[in-house]
Amino acid sequence: MAGLKRPVLWISVFALFFVHCYCFYLPGVAPQDFVKGDELKVKVNKLTSTKTQLPYSYYSLPYCHPDRIVDSAENLGEVLRGDRIENSPFVFKMREPQMCNVVCRIALNKKTAKEFKEKINDEYRVNMILDNLPLVVPIRRSDQENTIVYQQGFHVGLRGQYAGSKEEKHFIHNHLAFTVKYHKDPQADTARIVGFEVKPFSVKHEYEGSWNDKTRLTTCDPHAKRAVTNSESPQEVDDKKEIIFTYDVEFQESDVKWASRWDTYLLMADDQIHWFSIVNSLMIVIFLSGMVAMIMLRTLYRDISKYNQLETQEEAQEETGWKLVHGDVFRPPSNPDLLCVYVGTGVQFFGMFLVTMIFAVLGFLSPSNRGGLMMAMLLLWIFMGLFAGYSSARLYKMFKGTEWKKITLKTAFMFPATCFAIFFVLNALIWGEKSSGAVPFGTMFALVFLWFGISVPLVYVGSYIGFKKPTIEDPVKTNKIPRQIPEQPWYMNPIFSILIGGILPFGAIFIELFFILTSIWLHQFYYIFGFLFIVFIILIITCAEITIVLCYFQLCSEDYLWWWRSYLTSGSSAFYLFLYAAFYFFTKLEITKPVSGILYFGYMLIGSYAFFVLTGTIGFYACFWFTRLIYSSVKID
Repeated sequence: MAGLKRPVLWISVFALFFVHCYCFYLPGVAPQDFVKGDELKVKVNKLTSTKTQLPYSYYSLPYCHPDRIVDSAENLGEVLRGDRIENSPFVFKMREPQMCNVVCRIALNKKTAKEFKEKINDEYRVNMILDNLPLVVPIRRSDQENTIVYQQGFHVGLRGQYAGSKEEKHFIHNHLAFTVKYHKDPQADTARIVGFEVKPFSVKHEYEGSWNDKTRLTTCDPHAKRAVTNSESPQEVDDKKEIIFTYDVEFQESDVKWASRWDTYLLMADDQIHWFSIVNSLMIVIFLSGMVAMIMLRTLYRDISKYNQLETQEEAQEETGWKLVHGDVFRPPSNPDLLCVYVGTGVQFFGMFLVTMIFAVLGFLSPSNRGGLMMAMLLLWIFMGLFAGYSSARLYKMFKGTEWKKITLKTAFMFPATCFAIFFVLNALIWGEKSSGAVPFGTMFALVFLWFGISVPLVYVGSYIGFKKPTIEDPVKTNKIPRQIPEQPWYMNPIFSILIGGILPFGAIFIELFFILTSIWLHQFYYIFGFLFIVFIILIITCAEITIVLCYFQLCSEDYLWWWRSYLTSGSSAFYLFLYAAFYFFTKLEITKPVSGILYFGYMLIGSYAFFVLTGTIGFYACFWFTRLIYSSVKID
């Protein structure tokens, strides 16, 4: 029992360390100190909707704008995410509250009223940024007392009816009550911003006389201390309607320190579900580990001992099982070039995910660095081309291949070209919708340059190094004439065993997959990289173990065609991932536009394809190691 407790203790310590890593991160920006009266400039970001998944620039709607609109410099990751960060007419003074500041007054026409109504119908949210913190709306949870959750951005408006009327009207949020939270330095008179919240209201502002710059509102007056506290008299959106945009600013001192200011945004109210996910995955791993241990320690040890004790050729001929196929087990598979390409691409993905995960767990990819995660993954993918070329060339040489340049080109182009073609079609659809999510031509050119200018040469260098290495020698000789494979039982049918093999790797990750999809498609923060790293490790172990178990059963049935089967067994988990994505689409999302549906399934297809390549490669290398191990352990006459 003591021997059993020790590994469990180590697993617990390991899990706790990585899970709590998400509390610590290295911020993406340096803290900025403000003294009383310092100017605080609010920036506006894209308009987002979970119903359409099509972001739009803030100024695509006729909102109040400054004299000159200035774009902030966005990194590659931000552009790919559809972020469009610009200056705004909202300007605060540090620790100086403001009440009922008038931003501007606009008169709607049919066109502008229609634009606002469309965005309200599609439940678009307005996103803003202050000192690199996103604007959030605090919402009290009805199921838990004193629990506040934060939603990114505020709705453009809402729909409703006047009392006694059945006609649905559109109302705009034209008054914003901002709350800026700050942490004061006890030694100095400086403060740092630690929170940026808003409560939006729809108010039909009224005033006396004709409108001019000095007009005072009767509905909201700082001199009379009359503030907006509700939306009882809302501002309707319709042709020829007048809208006056106003805002309040309140400053609140907070005990939250600058280094911890993101914790409230990232706080997950359902940690226990993540723990359930880990325990569920660990149960699968323990079950599979037990099977692998039984095969390796008992069955294989007995088989190898028995095979090595056979003295005569007659006795050897009477034996059945995996030893009988030793003369065919390392026979090159059909389509060896394609297998080499997929294995190389899988190594590239594995390196990218592993390094990204390590950086994320250590906190280098903090949410304050918008677009950092996507940019890191993109650059790592490009630089991991070196390992892709090396892996595919080494395997290709083992299969007695000679045209290494051909395999290099296939490795460098097959997967990226497929994804780029899908991405290009999806981007054309986004262009057609005039969305800011469409990748500009300049960024597209930059992506092509990174691919052709850096990734392809690195794959070439890796292939050159890999092909120069000595050939990997097989532990047993391959017969010239292929052995006939006996008829297999129904449960060893390739399609059946491949589909069965993908269930357990998918089962190990599907709970965490829900949170990842929610983060991507429902625009929520995801920063539990500690949990994700543990799930990634469990996925690797599960893919390796299920492939080894099924490979052993296959070889015992005297079927030596394991190369592609090992890849497809764990790779089939991607099929279940895509099915789950379809299930998630119909049960959790409210997407109604056909273009948005095509975008969702297009991006999930790319994601599932990448997952197939990753898990397939893990299974292949596990099986490759296993077969070499067992066949090098027996004496072959």
